Amino acid sequence: MSENIEKTTQINMLYDFYQPLLTTKQNLYMQLYYGDDYSLGEIALLQQVSRQAVYDNLQRTVKILTKYEQQLHLYRNFLRREKLLRQLQKQVTQKYSDDVDLISVTNELMKLE
Repeated sequence: MSENIEKTTQINMLYDFYQPLLTTKQNLYMQLYYGDDYSLGEIALLQQVSRQAVYDNLQRTVKILTKYEQQLHLYRNFLRREKLLRQLQKQVTQKYSDDVDLISVTNELMKLE
């Protein structure tokens, strides 16, 4: 179950980064399925297509998102920056616990992510 949650989270993150590069239909299906939690059947009824058509569209879109990530690395870089910022925050908090200004700046950096 945890693996499914991780996969869905990754797909949602890829969608957040690369959504502007998708077609209108791809965006609609992704938003309905992953964002609004519609079932394949519900989307099929709304769009007057088969469940298979919805499924195929979503699968192609996930492959496209994965391809964009392989080429552009926006999600990977985001995760890397997030990890580095957490390490920085921890180190600043431990090493300079009496420097309120430095800790404040570090906390503000964390909010940017």
